[in-house]
Amino acid sequence: MSSSKLSDPIVRQSIDTIRLLAADAVEKANSGHPGTPMEAAPIAYLLYLRHLEHNPTNPEWAGRDRFILSCGHASTLIYSMLHLTGYDLSLDDIKNFRQFGSKTAGHPEFGHVPGVETTTGPLGQGVAVAVGMAMGAQYLSQQVDADLFDYRTWVICSDGDLMEGVSAEAGSLAGHLQLGNLNYVYLDNKITIEGNTDLAFTEDVGTRYLAYGWHVERVEGENLPEIDAAMERAKNDPRPSIIIARTHIGIGAPNKQDTAGAHGAPLGGDELALTKQAYGRDPQETFVVPAEVAEHMVGCQDRGAKLEQQWQQLFEQKKSTPQMAGWLAVRQGELPAGWDADLPVFTAEDGAKATRQASGAAINGLAAKMPFLIGGSADLAPSNNTEIKGAGSWLPGQSARNIHYGIREHAMGSIMNGLCHTPGLIPFAGTFFVFADYMRPAIRMAALMGLAPIYVMTHDSIGLGEDGPTHQPVEHLASLRAMPNLTVIRPADANETSEAWKAAIANRKGPTMLVLSRQGLPTVDRNKFAPVAEVQKGGYVLAPETGELQIILLASGSEVQHAMAAQDTLQADGIGTRVVSMPSWELFEAQDAAYREQVLPAACTKRVSMEAGSTFGWERYVGLQGKAIGMDEFGASAPAGELMQHFGFTTENLVAVAKQLLD
Repeated sequence: MSSSKLSDPIVRQSIDTIRLLAADAVEKANSGHPGTPMEAAPIAYLLYLRHLEHNPTNPEWAGRDRFILSCGHASTLIYSMLHLTGYDLSLDDIKNFRQFGSKTAGHPEFGHVPGVETTTGPLGQGVAVAVGMAMGAQYLSQQVDADLFDYRTWVICSDGDLMEGVSAEAGSLAGHLQLGNLNYVYLDNKITIEGNTDLAFTEDVGTRYLAYGWHVERVEGENLPEIDAAMERAKNDPRPSIIIARTHIGIGAPNKQDTAGAHGAPLGGDELALTKQAYGRDPQETFVVPAEVAEHMVGCQDRGAKLEQQWQQLFEQKKSTPQMAGWLAVRQGELPAGWDADLPVFTAEDGAKATRQASGAAINGLAAKMPFLIGGSADLAPSNNTEIKGAGSWLPGQSARNIHYGIREHAMGSIMNGLCHTPGLIPFAGTFFVFADYMRPAIRMAALMGLAPIYVMTHDSIGLGEDGPTHQPVEHLASLRAMPNLTVIRPADANETSEAWKAAIANRKGPTMLVLSRQGLPTVDRNKFAPVAEVQKGGYVLAPETGELQIILLASGSEVQHAMAAQDTLQADGIGTRVVSMPSWELFEAQDAAYREQVLPAACTKRVSMEAGSTFGWERYVGLQGKAIGMDEFGASAPAGELMQHFGFTTENLVAVAKQLLD
């Protein structure tokens, strides 16, 4: 469609159809947000029919542009667009909005509907994930092929998205990196749930983004030629762009336009009827798609098919290059031959080694064989040991394997999700374990979507010492283990750390968190004790009992050394003692019941666990007759050894508790 045809009646008729489909869906569900889809309809129309390079008949085409509806509460907007442009989403699906088992959930869910690129969920996540998607496209463009991966990421966002702090972190980094393939359209409607934005949000958004280094446009939300031209300029600017569109929530609703009443509730039968009359539609009819609108909207498939065909022709010419062949293999879920061959192996003679150090060695062992393993840190790479040696730094306009996120943990988590959405990339990133609190919304979204970022969390307990209780994550293991589909691994020594990395790379059905020590831990002699490959089972018998089994000692991470030393003392006293290393509850629970019984036989009810964190949850393994040694209080500022002694993480205390339990 040429610009001169934007004034054709079919264009406005199509936009009105988008608006009323959205309003009807919310009304039928008696739940949802009608006003934002109504105001954003012209923008969505221009995107899908003129600017977004997409093919509704093949939503997974690798060269397509990405679109994120960051204000996910306006989900009926994207559902209406997907249906009208020919994606696999029926009118009945829209009628089933917000119902159990429906494709059309209250917020768009990744994997439920073709054409939904990510689950945005909480406000702010979409704009931040988009930064990761734009970074991923830049990496593929610069490291694989510039012609095949020149796609861009479009976002429609709201006041709420830009108020959330994660948007500031993400926008700042995007501007610094000069992500010219990233475009936001901001719906500046001046309304939130509580009323006018003047109640809480009076900043000049355009000036803010100019300060970040973005290209800024201002348009009227109903002026199609103006919006169209701004989108074209955004595509051609080397900076990330934000188009600020002055829109009107619930536009066309005579009593609710420009009010909070159009935000989080149906318009109501009477108001919806009046709205339809205002648009020249029969107020008694619902879910109406005029035949001429259906024909017009689905016409974008021809454009999309041609774009994809051109891409596929170019792809056929280039798919045999080494870079493309490598990318294709990883995209299809394959790992390079011998990918784990260079993982480090440590011996007892190596002495004490912090698991964060072992992790750094593992990263570099993997990186040599895995060119699409990319990572970074929230300004803590020297402490997290996350640097890929000799791989360069990601700088403005130039991608590389080492990403400097700055002190932006929340955005880092969300950006990792965007990188995970980029086919072929395997992202990891590090920070101190306590700062998982800043990342938690993004971690949860990764777990919900089944994405597989790898979190390198160091300084895992009171063992970090003098920084004190603000930096000592005593409750974090328990809280993160409670999150569905997140695998938490806290290795006991350097070799368990290598195996933890192997598990994180091999098991890509959800996120993995490696929880690593600051302090040095002794390396277990694997010539005497169980093979380290047992880590893949989550929990295993590290040191079996001598004689009749009387008590089981369970531990993870830095406390396994005390369990092994306690075993020596107890067995010298004639007490048959088993040591179980439990680096990952999630991996252990994934084993069959027979294996779990083999490790933790029900007949042995005397059990003691030791972990430098909350005792919450350990009752599942120690039972009613057992004892969990842990921390149900905050730590303190002191040298690590002194803290461990004070809070009872010693061999002597473990022996005493075990004997008391047996008595």
